[in-house]
Amino acid sequence: MIYEQLNNTANKNLSEKVKKVIRFVQENDLKQFGPGSHAIDGDSLFVNILSYETTAPENRFWEAHKEYLDIHVPIEKEEQIDLAFLSDMQVKGYEKENDFVSMDGEKRASLVMKPGEFLVCFPEDAHRTAVAVNGHPEKIKKAVFKVKI
Repeated sequence: MIYEQLNNTANKNLSEKVKKVIRFVQENDLKQFGPGSHAIDGDSLFVNILSYETTAPENRFWEAHKEYLDIHVPIEKEEQIDLAFLSDMQVKGYEKENDFVSMDGEKRASLVMKPGEFLVCFPEDAHRTAVAVNGHPEKIKKAVFKVKI
């Protein structure tokens, strides 16, 4: 996984696909995007704009993906994302049509994601999103870029 600030990527050794997402974020006002999926480069790169209420971790689920990188970019407000390694989790199944690996397990770390930051989750990175920061639910808006690998 990669956790970084959007304005701190100039000297980072990021893949061209991740750099393309960073450029897209820097050149577009994501606040103006409505909810749903928005194509950028066909099924190779698209963004899902989400808006939801954060909640307690026990109300959320763990996930990972085999065919796409997830790049999480908060737009409004903060959310906690819990993280673990897929190898530490008990995998329950894989839905190919949704590229969704379901699992159970314990978190290894948590990040509080704020606007101006991004998180890249690779196939080996289990993540649980939409967790309320300090137990205080709030409605957030975020972008999740899906990058075909």
